[in-house]
Amino acid sequence: MISKLLTHWTLAFVTVLLITLFHYNNNYIVETARLKSFDLLQQYDKTIHSKDIAIVEIDEQALEAYGQWPWKRSVLSAIIWQLREAGAGIIVLPILFSEYDRLDGDQELLEAIAGNGVVIAQNGSFTANKNGVPRGVAKIGDPLPFLFEWEGMLGPIPEFGEYAEGVGVLNTVPEIDGVVRRLPMLMRVGDAVYPALAIEVIRVAVGEPSYQVKSNQGGIDKMRVPGYPVIQTDSNARVWLRWNKTFDTISASEPEKFPQLEGKTVILGISADGINGIIASPKGGQYNYMPAAVSLQNIMDGDTISRPYWAFLLEIGTTFSVGFLIVILGRFAPYWLAGTSLFVLGGGIVYGVHYAWTNYLYLIDGTMPIVAVVIVGLHAVFARFVLEFFEKQKIKKQFAGYASPTVVRMLQENPALIKEGMKKEVSICFSDLRGFTPLGESFGDDVRGLTNIMNGYMDAITQPVLDMDGMIIKYIGDASMHVHNAPIDDPEHPRTAIQCGLDMLKAVEKFNEKLEKDGRPRVGMGAGINTGLGYLGEMGSTQRHSYDVLGDSVSTAARIESKCKEYGCVLLVGEATYNRTKDDFFWLKVDDLAVKGKSVGIGIWTVLDNVKPAWRVAQRKHEEMHQLYRKQKFQEAIEKCQVLHNHFDGKMSGYYDMWIERCEFMKTQPLPSDWNGVFVATTK
Repeated sequence: MISKLLTHWTLAFVTVLLITLFHYNNNYIVETARLKSFDLLQQYDKTIHSKDIAIVEIDEQALEAYGQWPWKRSVLSAIIWQLREAGAGIIVLPILFSEYDRLDGDQELLEAIAGNGVVIAQNGSFTANKNGVPRGVAKIGDPLPFLFEWEGMLGPIPEFGEYAEGVGVLNTVPEIDGVVRRLPMLMRVGDAVYPALAIEVIRVAVGEPSYQVKSNQGGIDKMRVPGYPVIQTDSNARVWLRWNKTFDTISASEPEKFPQLEGKTVILGISADGINGIIASPKGGQYNYMPAAVSLQNIMDGDTISRPYWAFLLEIGTTFSVGFLIVILGRFAPYWLAGTSLFVLGGGIVYGVHYAWTNYLYLIDGTMPIVAVVIVGLHAVFARFVLEFFEKQKIKKQFAGYASPTVVRMLQENPALIKEGMKKEVSICFSDLRGFTPLGESFGDDVRGLTNIMNGYMDAITQPVLDMDGMIIKYIGDASMHVHNAPIDDPEHPRTAIQCGLDMLKAVEKFNEKLEKDGRPRVGMGAGINTGLGYLGEMGSTQRHSYDVLGDSVSTAARIESKCKEYGCVLLVGEATYNRTKDDFFWLKVDDLAVKGKSVGIGIWTVLDNVKPAWRVAQRKHEEMHQLYRKQKFQEAIEKCQVLHNHFDGKMSGYYDMWIERCEFMKTQPLPSDWNGVFVATTK
């Protein structure tokens, strides 16, 4: 009897494991079932009519009015001008202009495109050996391995790519069953990154030149257009399409109705039979421009479907735990309770899946847990076997051994502290580009060239931060802010921050080599570092938030950086950072400074590398100069500055010029009896 019960238990448990492993394997059958279950959610989704996007259709009526497709480009030009006169917003042409017009209509269309907020299309190709129009990306990590890759990009003719406000990829990437459910926002050809049509429209609307992408070892974490909320994607930079959107449609042959489109983003899409391609969606056939329209509206609404990083673990855990629970109920509960439990558990799974979708737009797969309910339930109820104590321990061990690595991996990839926030000591660094104006003037009207150079500069100064496990907090125009000791602990973060600052300066020098090779003016960088307590975590509104650090130490670091130009130094460090690292680097005191908003002064220091033996002597003279200044012996301090002017390979010449000027001024000023040499800043 015992043997039979144990045999039945073994079979039931094996069944649970097989179903769990079958789910874990994520094979074609499982993935297809999962995707079809997601389609059911969209079938019953509430319909939302777009107030922001409209479709101007190239339909049968339009073909009858303007002739067979393809139209003369003069016709498209006229439609663009009519839309612009009607007050339309961004005009999207999901049409390829990869060849010159045989009827010489390109110039007319170019004039219509130029300056009219027009975004055109390009297509990825597995055969075309061509390059389209890429877009610059500010990267945290290396996103390229995770992006969908095309062999080539069939872009517009160069003139169209230059004059259009934006160029985005129109292609869709179907799932394994041929249905389009997700759309890549960023794709690659080699090392070049190409945006999807929808995200390119967002970029144009915001007026930004590039994108920001954060990746980790698990894939794409986040992406955004600067000035726009974070766009949640999966690990391959894809967004799930919520196919519940409907749009106002007007035939291209009805320009008298175009005033209805005032302020809306307008997509000029081909819908005439036999011309436009049809793609499969969870809601049936759709025109090939509809994924762009749907994804654009989803992003604009913040109506983003997501499959959370914990979803797969939840599904595996539910499959296993439900199967295990049913086995227990089948053994110890009455038949009626066990049978009722099957319906309750199955209904609970369906309700949970529907609730996650309805309230949070989460995609949770309930197919395999339901299969576990049915198969394991029938098996357990029929077998009615008993679980021995040692078997319970074995199962617990197997469950814990199975779940623990996954939990650890989740915590490693998604630390809870990032979302919950923390208060800890950090080292903050602000940096700012010097010499942008002459650099910008050297490019004239070549905005794209300047953008590429600026992206190259940001890449150069970002890499040292990433190499030292720092965290880029934000880019502010041509400035940046990063922090050390968060989220990864670094006990030596003050030293790390200084070394990182020095490495950033070296990176700028290498960047200047490229500029000089291209005949461009050199640039410089100023950086300010401070150490202190910071408040770290996800901050912002419910619509827009990011990882950030706040606190008095942050504002002090920013104000220290702002003084670089004034002092003629490239790297300034606050007193707290200096005190922790004074034995590790070659230091020169810059000033005792009370930054704006502060009544108490702090020491400001600069650090130099490539130290020469003679510098040690000059360092002592530098200290003597400061002592003379504090003793109000300004003329003697001036004489020391004159002696020191050419020391340190000229790196401090501007500093000593400033100091001489200050001492000359101080000689003429009546000083209070309690004057202590602290310079009080009146500007940030």
